[in-house]
Amino acid sequence: VQLQASGGGTVQTGASLRLSCVMSGGTFRDYAMGWFRQAPGKEREFVAGISWTRGNTFFADAVKDRFAISRDNAKSAAYLQMSSLKPEDTAVYFCGADHRAPDYALKYPAGYDFWGQGTLVTVSS
Repeated sequence: VQLQASGGGTVQTGASLRLSCVMSGGTFRDYAMGWFRQAPGKEREFVAGISWTRGNTFFADAVKDRFAISRDNAKSAAYLQMSSLKPEDTAVYFCGADHRAPDYALKYPAGYDFWGQGTLVTVSS
């Protein structure tokens, strides 16, 4: 299984970006998907997750009113729509896939089976 993340870039405060994560080599519908981010000198942190069953979504408190996560099983893709971006959102964003994960596990990076390579998001003030 491979995950290809894309969509990062440099934007100004208040702008929007959409990140994409495409899976190949696996049965996408069987995987819960998550987005994490890692800023310089900090640990990887949970941003958002979407379940593999009903498409339930979960968000970190810091982003829950600004970000949206979705998935398209037909395209084997997950998306992170980011709005009202702030400088503190600057980080490398990683997508992860967790095979048939229960909802409570989505925010824990150690449980993920596969990771994308990361895409850099820089928000300037």
